[in-house]
Amino acid sequence: MSKEELVELTVDVSNSPLYNKDLAPTTIKQRTWSTYNFAALWISMAHCIPTYMLSSSLISLGMSWQQAIFTITLGNLIVLVPMILNAHPGTKYGVPFPVLARASFGTAGANIPALLRAGVACGWFGINVFIGGSAVNNFIIALAPAWKDFGGDFTIAGLSLPAMITFLLFWALNMLLVFKGMDAIRKFENWAAPIVLVMAAALMVWIVGEAHGFGPILNTPGKLDTLDKFFPVFVPSLTGMIAFWATLSLNIPDFTRFGKGQKQQMIGQALGLPPTMTIFSAMGVIITSATVAVYGKAIWDPVDLLLKFSNPLVLVLSLFGIMVATLSVNIAANIVSPANDFSNLAPKHISFKTGGLITGILGILIMPWKLMSDPSMYIFNWLGIYSGFLGPIAAIMIADYFIIRKTELKLKELYTVNGEYTYSGGFNLASILSLIAGVGVALVGRFIPSLEWLFNYSWFVGFGVAFAMYIVLMRALPESFNAVISQRAGK
Repeated sequence: MSKEELVELTVDVSNSPLYNKDLAPTTIKQRTWSTYNFAALWISMAHCIPTYMLSSSLISLGMSWQQAIFTITLGNLIVLVPMILNAHPGTKYGVPFPVLARASFGTAGANIPALLRAGVACGWFGINVFIGGSAVNNFIIALAPAWKDFGGDFTIAGLSLPAMITFLLFWALNMLLVFKGMDAIRKFENWAAPIVLVMAAALMVWIVGEAHGFGPILNTPGKLDTLDKFFPVFVPSLTGMIAFWATLSLNIPDFTRFGKGQKQQMIGQALGLPPTMTIFSAMGVIITSATVAVYGKAIWDPVDLLLKFSNPLVLVLSLFGIMVATLSVNIAANIVSPANDFSNLAPKHISFKTGGLITGILGILIMPWKLMSDPSMYIFNWLGIYSGFLGPIAAIMIADYFIIRKTELKLKELYTVNGEYTYSGGFNLASILSLIAGVGVALVGRFIPSLEWLFNYSWFVGFGVAFAMYIVLMRALPESFNAVISQRAGK
């Protein structure tokens, strides 16, 4: 897309209660992210411990390594579609996710999808802080074994004192980067991507060499050797893989608003997301397979594997790699969005930095170590349930932007209290009803056993129901419930 097709706000809306400098649309000059920036963003986000361990979760459910990699790859190819579609308005109009949601949900109703997205992000933020803090704790124990007994039997919310201290230290590192702002985040992601990739590749080369080959897991067939056995596990697992990045498919405008053009964001995301997730998950399988030959058991957690090194310098470098990987995904995927989402609640009172701090506090209170305690809970419950919420939201936003509005928005009206996107008291009845219907159908199978198949397809079902219902309602409801749909873009 050429520069001329990018829309810039040319009127002053700074006095609007819906405006602050963090939610303001980016200017043309601020849209500097290139193809490399978007590819690097995804490479650095995908190279994280949860990605590495995704394949282990699937293999623990009975899949072979080929089935696990296929499921992960297919899920990421599917989620790339709504990712690129929702990215388009971010690049064209320079607006973040909660501001874009005002077009379909209303100036007040946008807080509904924003808070749903923020809630999921707080959970993921806490999970990654726990992973990073655990890595720091384990490496300190490896270098100074007495650290493990510090505090004796004293625990805080189920964590030992050393584990809680390192959890909070890693939490503080995340907060420090957030307070540096979006430009600092972009620079961090740029150099984090190659470092994490090189360190993971080095670990794979080393362990395969030690094993004198790729190890037995690659030669071991899965337990799901017939379609009747495979399909019931494959479907909810595929939904879980889509849910893994369904969060970003909503708030991707938070990043693409800085893009030079549509070509840069589309190519960068296509190069960065599916290939990286496939390659990194495959590396996890190969490395773990080799550990069986070297240590006599499968070591799925890379932190546990790195602790096998005795050289202090190698341990420090490994700790650095784990910290960079976990920080890069947590900052980009789990803080940027909720920081904007919480800011959208009260733009004149909550800044991006304050929103980030709220995210951090909720990430502690959610006690994320309990979410990671069981693979079936992780895949079938945590990922499955929230995909039932995020699928309908993505559907409504895509239907509104591409089908109803034909990619034309009035930028000023997104920041106007009594304007085109005010709908009825700030809420669009069509989107709210569509969201309720989509979520209800997607999650009803979680509570009614005979409809369990709906829950297994929760993202797909929720997306389809909400997409169709929103289009019908927007075209059928009386004008008093809807904004006047104009095909002219206001600037």
